[in-house]
Amino acid sequence: MNYKDHHKESMESPEKFWGKQAANIGWYTPPKTILSIDEHDYNQWFEDGVLNLSYLCIDKHIEDGYGAQNAIIYESPVTQTKQFITYDKLYQEVAKLAGALSDLGVKKGDTVIIYMPMIPEATYAMLACTRIGAIHSVVFGGFAPHELAIRIDDCKPKLIITASNGVEIKKIIEYKPLVDQAIALSHHQPNNVIIFDRKQGVTYETLARDLDYTSIVKAADIMDPIPVESTHPSYILYTSGTTGKPKGIIRDTGGYATALKYSMENIYDTHPGDVFWAASDVGWVVGHSYIVYAPLINRNTTILFEGKPIKTPDASTFWRIIAEHKVKVMFTAPTAIRAIKKEDPNGAFIKAYDLSSLTHQFLAGERCDVTTLNWAKEQLNVPVIDHWWQTESGWPMIANMMGIEDLPVKPGSAGLPVGGYDIKILNDEGEVVATNEPGYVAVKLPLPPGCLSNLWGNPERFKAGYLERFPGYYFSGDGGYMDSDGYIYITGRVDDIINVAGHRLSTAEMEEIVATHPAVAECAVFGIHCDLKGQTPLGLIVLKSEKNPYNKNVKQEIINSIRHEIGPVASFKSVAIVKRLPKTRSGKTLRKLLRQIADQNDYQTPSTIDDSSIITEIEEVYKSEKIGKYKI
Repeated sequence: MNYKDHHKESMESPEKFWGKQAANIGWYTPPKTILSIDEHDYNQWFEDGVLNLSYLCIDKHIEDGYGAQNAIIYESPVTQTKQFITYDKLYQEVAKLAGALSDLGVKKGDTVIIYMPMIPEATYAMLACTRIGAIHSVVFGGFAPHELAIRIDDCKPKLIITASNGVEIKKIIEYKPLVDQAIALSHHQPNNVIIFDRKQGVTYETLARDLDYTSIVKAADIMDPIPVESTHPSYILYTSGTTGKPKGIIRDTGGYATALKYSMENIYDTHPGDVFWAASDVGWVVGHSYIVYAPLINRNTTILFEGKPIKTPDASTFWRIIAEHKVKVMFTAPTAIRAIKKEDPNGAFIKAYDLSSLTHQFLAGERCDVTTLNWAKEQLNVPVIDHWWQTESGWPMIANMMGIEDLPVKPGSAGLPVGGYDIKILNDEGEVVATNEPGYVAVKLPLPPGCLSNLWGNPERFKAGYLERFPGYYFSGDGGYMDSDGYIYITGRVDDIINVAGHRLSTAEMEEIVATHPAVAECAVFGIHCDLKGQTPLGLIVLKSEKNPYNKNVKQEIINSIRHEIGPVASFKSVAIVKRLPKTRSGKTLRKLLRQIADQNDYQTPSTIDDSSIITEIEEVYKSEKIGKYKI
């Protein structure tokens, strides 16, 4: 079946289509009801099905005779550690930890916060929770105590699982004091804190509620999986909200497992036994879906990577791991590729390794500029696939479905709607716009399996934030357009569409042009306040090197190129050189923060920022360049 027929079938017969996909995973009680409505008048999938995620990830493969296959390869260049964890080993670790949690009174429906670095015990904790029907909420390791406290008070965990420390390149980040501070700030008090001591010389105070991970696991018995309903929450994952308070995205169990299994074979063209690597963190949705659950459900070997694309030890790290472990498909953020490109522009490190095992390189997490995509394709000599999805969706919404049909890649486009997603581009009135006309990216309801089922403890906010803007649709919050072939181009959050003297313009399009300048390593373009025109665009650039011969007239050349490519209507007149751009720990550039600083609006430093000291650097550049309200 080609892509067109495949997608058409998912649109015309969604219950038949997803019922067939659900048969590809192991149920204790297969569902008879495929699609129904829940108590909040929202769609749900497979409501009468019964299953267990941990069983699908581990026990089923052992029963099928694959216990000796590697389930996880742990690669930690920051600690010079490697582990090869078979499905048999994974079973022992997870089933014993599940037994320990049960001994501590954790039961089906209870919540557990996991606050850990990228170590195998983080995956054990996730799988142990789903094994007993507990609902885990992974919080990115290293989040500030205030942010952790907000999540503790929102999901009210029975206990917290943490580690002694994380490692950021060569820096030790002590976790236990952060957890203690967070609990001190919280109204809700968890019963216990379980600490995995990494034995890296970190000492910490032991309180009455504290328990040693290794000791309780050693003393526990094996715990069998607990059957749960398909609609039972598997986890809560917090994502940023427009009001400042994080939104607790709820993921179901049966729909999620079905969608992940479907995605591995049909989107990523990955089959049981293949080695798959998503270079992300378990604290983010990519880590949940494509480091842990999807590859393990699909009986892949998944790479768990504790390191950075550069400096651990250098820009060759990714390629060494691919070559050494015969990775078939890799998935990372464009930021990682740009960082590597800056350090190794000619791909010398790439050429030093045998990457013949790699068949596809997927990119997501932020919009991928054409320059970066083309560089990766030229260097790797494999299809480089940009694709688009969200924490809310839990799996890709737009992609080239490489397991269905190898369609042409259009640089700048995230691809075509994935099976199950009826994506439309709407105007302010909720009407479908014409081809190539910009608008709001929305998905006609029902969403396919695996997407968010609600917000934790806040169904009103769920409806207001996602369903009321365009009745009958899920509103993504992103803008974009669709070309005549059905390819979708994401232009960024709606905030990234600026209004210059009544003209709606995409800063992403401008950013694309800026990125092509030979002196530019990284850039960000966003709208800032203008008394005359409402908004005007500002470009911030990071140069490839201080002695680059292209640097001399770089600002004016960029301004000229925007004028040439878009026209004077863009009113693009401001470019400033910065040492670096503020980013989240997952690599996304904080354009909204950059705009707020320029406009001197009240703002809070985002909890996800990688290094808050950069804010002072940006303010100094704005002052010296007299940017925005710093003109005064």
